[in-house]
Amino acid sequence: MFGYMGKLLFVNLSTGATEVRDLDEQDARNFLGGYGLGAKILYDEMPAKADPFGEDSMIGFVTGPANGTGALYGGRFMVVNKSPVTGGWNDANCGGDFGPALKKAGYDAVFVKGVSKKPVAIFIDDGKVEIVDAADLWGKTTLQTEKVIEEKYGKKAKSALIGPAGENLSLISAVMNDGHRAAGRGGCGAVMGSKKLKAVIARGDQAVPICDKDALNANNKAVLDFMKGPGAGFAGMFGNFGTGAGFVGSTQSGDSGVKNWGGAGVADYPADVATPLGSQGIDNTKTGKYACANCPLGCGAFHDYPSERWDLKHSPRPEYETMGSFGSLLLNKDVESVFQANNLCNEYGLDTISAGSTVAWAMECFENGVLSADELDGIKLNWGAGDAIVAITEKIGKGEGCGKILMLGTQAAADHYGKGHEYLVVARGIEEPQHDSRLGYGLMRVYQYDPTPGRHVKGGMGMFVTHTAGHSVDYKGTGYADVNGAANTELTNSAGFCMFGANGPMGIVKMQIEAITGFKYSAPEWLALGLRIYNMRHAFNLREGLRRKDFTVSERFYKTNPPHEGPIAGNNVDHELLADNFFNAMGWAMDGMFLAPMLRNLGGMDKVIADLIPPPPPPPGAPPPKKD
Repeated sequence: MFGYMGKLLFVNLSTGATEVRDLDEQDARNFLGGYGLGAKILYDEMPAKADPFGEDSMIGFVTGPANGTGALYGGRFMVVNKSPVTGGWNDANCGGDFGPALKKAGYDAVFVKGVSKKPVAIFIDDGKVEIVDAADLWGKTTLQTEKVIEEKYGKKAKSALIGPAGENLSLISAVMNDGHRAAGRGGCGAVMGSKKLKAVIARGDQAVPICDKDALNANNKAVLDFMKGPGAGFAGMFGNFGTGAGFVGSTQSGDSGVKNWGGAGVADYPADVATPLGSQGIDNTKTGKYACANCPLGCGAFHDYPSERWDLKHSPRPEYETMGSFGSLLLNKDVESVFQANNLCNEYGLDTISAGSTVAWAMECFENGVLSADELDGIKLNWGAGDAIVAITEKIGKGEGCGKILMLGTQAAADHYGKGHEYLVVARGIEEPQHDSRLGYGLMRVYQYDPTPGRHVKGGMGMFVTHTAGHSVDYKGTGYADVNGAANTELTNSAGFCMFGANGPMGIVKMQIEAITGFKYSAPEWLALGLRIYNMRHAFNLREGLRRKDFTVSERFYKTNPPHEGPIAGNNVDHELLADNFFNAMGWAMDGMFLAPMLRNLGGMDKVIADLIPPPPPPPGAPPPKKD
């Protein structure tokens, strides 16, 4: 089989058992890899209604066929699990070097169940598997842990690991690798922590078999030619300045969150305030770049930002989402504090989107007298107070004092305190990313109804279909555009490609998949592949008993009140009409349940049909079924 190592590793931490299974070629063809394959395996292997922190719970680290092949932009892997936040399906996408390293160590995926009695790590050495003691790593920060792992296993060893936040079961903790790359959101770090699993370490030199190396190389050249030609502006901007290249413009357009989504950039966080924090504003402190595996762009950078309060030497540049979450969302113009908050999130293993959003929620509560300084351990959490932002972020990372509550995210914190719910901006408990769905109304359905809610990197009409002030949205036909966008994005994510790579020559992701795997798909089969992956993730939620009514969002996702001024003033998004259109185009019932014809047309969903679709009633006069 091309594009795959052909091996899946299953580990039970309760018993210490390890099992290697062959990857079924039909599963690879039907679900590709990443969260497509991950959803199929977890649906088959993990019982419904399992406790996310219990012995039956599973967490998977799943590569895509692009990983380890030399395909440009092909360095991303997926962490999959049941979310302790939503009670449903969860996946988190991550770059860096771990995905390709896992393939080179001999496996397409690792699935872990059970709960260890003591801290452990899983060490995969060129196909050999060992569960090793990790008592010396427990309690260490992510960079400390990576240093020890490198000293023990060498520089070729790459790891997916948790910091103290994951150990403390923070629901906003992330799975980290390479010091600053995070599979965040949905509590995946907490699931690792609940299993006492500190790290999965991979080392090896095995080659990934490729079907057509000449075609792969030709496609890579087409990508590079595009970056030098039609895509030069795009490549230059993100290559030089990373994801924060458009931060200033986003604050002014209504895209980035301002004042916990209750303000407007033009009034509350104007361009002259945002500019020093944007990537261009901090570029004079840049000391070098870094890139994920097989990435020709290199959107990451290190900075020596001057500070007398904190050591900010060799600090990773905050990503766009981090600039928004710890900058404009908090009305924070203290650039040093944004760097330090980012460093703390990396060290403790926190998702910066949810961490910054949690600080923003607590800040609005404090400003409006809902939470007192005493309830925040004496921290006066006023808008823009950089020192206070850093102090409370450190408490969240350590799980100390009020941080024990805030480390669970905004929904759980509001429930704990019994107040502040009016300031939540969540989709089923997941904080909103830094792209306002009142502007990019195509995101609204994605945030609310994607199987993993509150994500901006999932497919649909996307953030570039905008709703400007005073503009009336025509909702006709949105369902078909939404379904097509969702299907295409499933291919990119499941194959292990970065979304930057999908911006290259037309159809390059599909061409690369065919070159790597040798799988050939017709146009209808490509669509069915993407939709099969999407529906497999959705099936996990349906089996958990979740229906449309359970996919709730805060009003600030779709309703203008607030803000009353700025580019999106007066914007209201008909989020339920968007969902109606999507469900109809997808072939679902209006409660979000599957309809049998749709699943049968997709193929490869027999177990889901048997589990979730009741058999048709017998015809009149038919004899009753025989009893065993």
